[in-house]
Amino acid sequence: MKVVFVLAVLLSVALARPQSRDGDAVVVSAENDNIGVGGYKFSYQTSNGLSSDEQGEVRNEGREDESIAVRGQFSYVGPDGVTYTVTYIADENGFQPQGAHIPQ
Repeated sequence: MKVVFVLAVLLSVALARPQSRDGDAVVVSAENDNIGVGGYKFSYQTSNGLSSDEQGEVRNEGREDESIAVRGQFSYVGPDGVTYTVTYIADENGFQPQGAHIPQ
């Protein structure tokens, strides 16, 4: 019985280990434009296929209905080897993602 338990533990540890080498990914490019006033912009790309860029702007600055409107996109390589891209807007109407793989 102990042998079965030990084998089960070893199997679960082996299956729990990371299956990819994403931990070895490095940042290929990065940009950050944010002085803390008004809008902002950032982007990055990594060696394992991740990328993102986003920009935001303050709307109705100084008014009671002040808000931030954000536009951006991110991409990643799925387990199937396909690159997925999501574009989005986030504003007073909520988060609005779009992508070929996202149901309408």
